[in-house]
Amino acid sequence: MACIVKRRGRWVVDFRDHTGKRRWKSLRKGLKKEDAEREMKRVLEQVENQTYLPKSEIPTFAEVAKYWLAYKKPKVRETYWEVLEIHVRIHFTDLDPLKISQVTIPVLEKFITTRQEKKMHIATLRKVLVTLGQVLAYAVKNRYLNSNPLRDTERPRDVRHEGREMQILAPEQVGQLLENTPAGMYRTLFLFAVMTGARQGEILSLQWGDLDLEKKQIHIQRTGRDGRLFPTKTKYSNRRVDLSPVVVRELRKWRLESRFKKDDDLIFPTEPGNMMSRNNLVERYYLPALKKAELPTITFHDLRHTYASLMIEQGENVKYIQTQLGHSSPTVTLNVYTHLLKPTNQEAVLRLENTIFANDGSKMVAETKKDLTASG
Repeated sequence: MACIVKRRGRWVVDFRDHTGKRRWKSLRKGLKKEDAEREMKRVLEQVENQTYLPKSEIPTFAEVAKYWLAYKKPKVRETYWEVLEIHVRIHFTDLDPLKISQVTIPVLEKFITTRQEKKMHIATLRKVLVTLGQVLAYAVKNRYLNSNPLRDTERPRDVRHEGREMQILAPEQVGQLLENTPAGMYRTLFLFAVMTGARQGEILSLQWGDLDLEKKQIHIQRTGRDGRLFPTKTKYSNRRVDLSPVVVRELRKWRLESRFKKDDDLIFPTEPGNMMSRNNLVERYYLPALKKAELPTITFHDLRHTYASLMIEQGENVKYIQTQLGHSSPTVTLNVYTHLLKPTNQEAVLRLENTIFANDGSKMVAETKKDLTASG
């Protein structure tokens, strides 16, 4: 049974932890009995949640981060783990010496504010916070913390980009882009990107063996970065994407021109046959093509958005678009592209009207037609 007692001018919480071991926690001098009662309540909650540790046994943030990195290493791609290790080694130095229990909401808000004052790019800061959140979630899982304080911490906002609309190309602009790209690999690559919505890493890691010309499909089953190939990140990204006749024709032509035609050769390689650098593709070929075509400077990933927006605009089923994009569910697709859905759709309600009334000689339809004729 827990209790509070006074010894040598200090209040002491006397209790047993979740293992049954008897513990004493002395409070600093000057605190009142009600302070001790509040502390006893907090300690007993920790005991109930099996998260109580005496101060000497509470690990530092650096120790927890080290345990977490070791836990993550066999579970993620090598390149992703390297990014996580860099985050832990470089960005958390002011958190490292703190006991994990001292990483509180005010501490995290100061952490974020400090980096914003140092002009850390918002995208970098958000990625660092994702890593930080995972470290703290690991601490909760291993009962070093009751809850993850980052969940209730105000996140940084990118004020510069708030309200900015998604950048996409209109159909005629797609034509301009292709017309201003030299025939061959890069024109085929840009056409493929617009007509499939595939991600850049997926496109650059495609092999000829992934192409099924008979079914007019391509099997996206890997992605690439920094010259290395990896399986797709999720089971939904591993998918078969339908190809239009023009894409099939251009791929056939490019295969005849290419020096690399074996099934395990890359479809869009560098001159020596290696994986193309994402930056080189964008800086040396994609952006110059946009500039030559006098088009807005949009990211390569916006070609994926262009595919999705055009498919939605022509009324394709969202479930089909989701499977082609490799999203985990139609909800994800709708969340990303819901702003592209038309707020009004007279064609849809007219089709519904025809379905219900067209064949029954309805008096209501006849009267409506009469009114329309009179008003016209």
